[in-house]
Amino acid sequence: IAFSCSENLISLIRKGALRVSCLGMESPVYCLLSFVETLMDTKWATAELGWTAHPETGWEEVSGYDEAMNPIRTYQVCNVREINQNNWLRTTFVNRKDVQRVYVEMKFTVRDCNSIPNIPGSCKETFNLFYYESDTDSASDSSPFWMENPYIKVDTVAPDESFSKLEAGRVNTKIRSFGPLSKNGFYLAFQDLGACMSLISVRVFYKKCSTTIAGFAMFPETVTGAEPTSLVIAPGTCIPNAVEVSVPLKLYCNGDGEWMVPVGACTCAAGYEPAMKETQCQACGPGTFKARQGEGLCSPCPPNSRTTSGAATICTCRNGYYRADNDPPQMACTSVPSSPRNVISNVNETSLALEWSDPRDTGGRDDLLYNIICKKCSVERRLCSRCDDNVDFVPRQLGLTEKRVFISNLLAHTQYTFEIQAVNGVSSKSPYGPQYASVNITTNQAAPSAVPTMHLLSTTPSSMSLSWAPPERPNGIILDYEIKYYEKVSNIETHTNTITSQRNTFRVENLKPGAFYVVQVRARTVAGYGRYSPPMDFQTPIDDGSGQKNIQEQLPLIVGSATAGLVFIIAVVVIAIVCLRKQRNGSESEYTEKLQQYITPGMKVYIDPFTYEDPNEAIREFAKEIDISCVKIEEVIGAGEFGEVCRGRLKLPGRRELFVAIKTLKVGYTERQRRDFLSEASIMGQFDHPNIIHLEGVVTKSRPVMIVTEFMENGALDSFLRLNDGQFTVIQLVGMLRGIASGMKYLSEMNYVHRDLAARNILVNSNLVCKVSDFGLSRFLEDDPADPTYTSSLGGKIPIRWTAPEAIAYRKFTSASDVWSYGIVMWEVMSYGERPYWDMSNQDVINAVEQDYRLPPPMDCPTALHQLMLDCWVKDRNLRPKFAQIVNTLDKLIRNAASLKVISNVHSGISQPLLDRSVPDYTTFTTVGDWLDAIKMGRYKENFLNAGFSSFDLVAQMTSEDLLRIGVTLAGHQKKILSSIQDMRLQMNQTLPVQV
Repeated sequence: IAFSCSENLISLIRKGALRVSCLGMESPVYCLLSFVETLMDTKWATAELGWTAHPETGWEEVSGYDEAMNPIRTYQVCNVREINQNNWLRTTFVNRKDVQRVYVEMKFTVRDCNSIPNIPGSCKETFNLFYYESDTDSASDSSPFWMENPYIKVDTVAPDESFSKLEAGRVNTKIRSFGPLSKNGFYLAFQDLGACMSLISVRVFYKKCSTTIAGFAMFPETVTGAEPTSLVIAPGTCIPNAVEVSVPLKLYCNGDGEWMVPVGACTCAAGYEPAMKETQCQACGPGTFKARQGEGLCSPCPPNSRTTSGAATICTCRNGYYRADNDPPQMACTSVPSSPRNVISNVNETSLALEWSDPRDTGGRDDLLYNIICKKCSVERRLCSRCDDNVDFVPRQLGLTEKRVFISNLLAHTQYTFEIQAVNGVSSKSPYGPQYASVNITTNQAAPSAVPTMHLLSTTPSSMSLSWAPPERPNGIILDYEIKYYEKVSNIETHTNTITSQRNTFRVENLKPGAFYVVQVRARTVAGYGRYSPPMDFQTPIDDGSGQKNIQEQLPLIVGSATAGLVFIIAVVVIAIVCLRKQRNGSESEYTEKLQQYITPGMKVYIDPFTYEDPNEAIREFAKEIDISCVKIEEVIGAGEFGEVCRGRLKLPGRRELFVAIKTLKVGYTERQRRDFLSEASIMGQFDHPNIIHLEGVVTKSRPVMIVTEFMENGALDSFLRLNDGQFTVIQLVGMLRGIASGMKYLSEMNYVHRDLAARNILVNSNLVCKVSDFGLSRFLEDDPADPTYTSSLGGKIPIRWTAPEAIAYRKFTSASDVWSYGIVMWEVMSYGERPYWDMSNQDVINAVEQDYRLPPPMDCPTALHQLMLDCWVKDRNLRPKFAQIVNTLDKLIRNAASLKVISNVHSGISQPLLDRSVPDYTTFTTVGDWLDAIKMGRYKENFLNAGFSSFDLVAQMTSEDLLRIGVTLAGHQKKILSSIQDMRLQMNQTLPVQV
């Protein structure tokens, strides 16, 4: 939450009601506010507290002053000279206000027993904290009994510092918490067993997540859960003028009173834009609009449009301007075009050519088209009607992009009017219709059109009678017809004969018996002859006197035989095609079956689920369906790409109950999201290896859709190593690496390429067994993961620091590129989860690798392991070891533990040379704390300061005993700090002045 501190906010911070923690991000610095609510605080009490003491000779209430000279009430006890002390002090009743976990802040001082002379050995420097739950304020001097049961012990509290007689009392502050609470309230009790101490103040409070707005959704104030690790779900509601884009809306309130893992989101509705640092959705002002919901801002109205009110989703067009139905709201309003110009017409008998120029005004659009409207007009009545359908327009009549058209098949001696319309996308919106230019023409004299067809009326061995229909467009009075015929011999034309007829029937004489003749006819008017009709073939019958059927009688039989033959040929072709397809499908099926068989005994081949036409078929084949009643979700442990990740239990019939991890698909998913989500199960279900995460099954027939896998107690390898920095032996680390290599050997033998092998994608169980996981992400690296680890390259997303050079440059993902990634995983493991290449940019990493630079060995890394890393990082992928060779090498190192004792001299970390890096000069740091931050040991800044190591001269003289004394107990951290101190000593020696 970005904020500027007000006086009230500063006051809340000082009173402890508000806790501020700042996270140093890249830019800017973000501060998180965590609110606490006080149930009881004696710091501000001026009157008697009235707590109950037992016995009366024990705790005593006294008045005093704090460091600001404010009057306070305290309790003190100091019966150290008497043995067997058992002094109890109980507070008044504290109402818990329905909270489940409370925190107790105690400020106290304790006298050093060594500073008190002549006391028995029972002197203590600690006290015990108890609580007792009750629904009513019913405690008395004797009830409940003054003993651990019924009181519940919270902790034994020890001071950080005690004081002697000659010193002023040093105030200690300790905070303890307890829960879950179930009754209306509770009492606190303090047990003294022989200490000389003063209880200065006691504050009881609980933590809560304050009302907040995230993703344009408001989440109510939420009290933290019963355990420090509990996550309490807070449902959200969209802020005013916002709409849901993904559901459900919820945030998780963690044990520290901080919000985390947002699920679902809202966005500003159409007509509203984000405001007040994305905590409000305000209406678009006059003259602006926002067409769609989303995070964008309101935009000014496009040209020729306006708004008259706020919250506009579209700007209305001004008079005379329009917007087409498919125009986006951000497009300017446009007008209709003016009429075409410079129309030129050219009449040729019954044809017309038209040309024109563009309109002077296109209306501001680029979708200009032209339509031609044809009207046939009567000169006598001065009436016009639509042209006949047989009028031809080339290239077309409507939707012309060219500025010319050729029109034919008009009637001769007829008056026509042609309108050339200019139209665009908004012409239909105008109430006045499109603008047009018109031209009037009269067609000239023209020859008749062609005779459509001819018919054979009758035939004899020497003659045939023919008839035909008149031309559709005679274009005047038909004077006569010309008939043209010739004998067709072996497809060779013979002498042509022509005769004329006044009618549309004629008998042709003097023909040969049994001969084929080709006949055509054309009409003539005063304008000349028209075109011939299409050629027709006719045959005269044979005259042999034998009663043989003539060709006309045999024609049906011939046609029938030909038809049957044609049907037979088509059937043969169809059968051949079907057989070919069956053969092809059979071969594909056989190939698919072979893919699923063992290539070599005991080794299966991985099948990409995306080769299935139906993705659900891959799910059914490789993943077992689990009934939803067998799955019990117990706790949300995180959020994944598609939804929540939970811990739960699986109880299948006939099997013992198992702890499982459950990935759920968020509500409102698309079919593609469901397919992509379940594809990981289709991949994982094909694997069966002790170092590959095991798929228990899927839930697809109920909601939510789930993927159920074995539960790995220690989570991701990188965070597990960082949490346990320096806690494992080299043999243990090599054992983890051996397990990962064994899993990858199995995958490579199945021809599966992981593509995203990294410590974050390795899971660890309670027995430190490492298993390869995250197979879905390895398939979908191109779907834009929202992690800066993945950087765009050649159109996809690639984890640059873990990826081989050829995969980055050419997308060549193979088992050899997985070997490169495995080398990076080795480096991560041996450096206890350090980020590869530290704070270098991804581009710097790419450039460095191309220049043959490689990561140096981590601190205390055996030389043999670093050499194996370098083998994995060979530029030529064909020279890198196979996973089978890596497993054999690690097995030899484990059997020969002495080889792991040879340590590389170069240390990792930002203080070591990498590429052009030099060891950081300690003089570049202002304080010892800055130096500790640089070597990632900032957690010990207070330890160094409190022990007096506040200058670099003193730090340079520190030994391992000094580190142990000030509280650096982890061996790995001791080695890292001592290594950096050694660098500091070297730099100091290099900067010593030369003595003459």
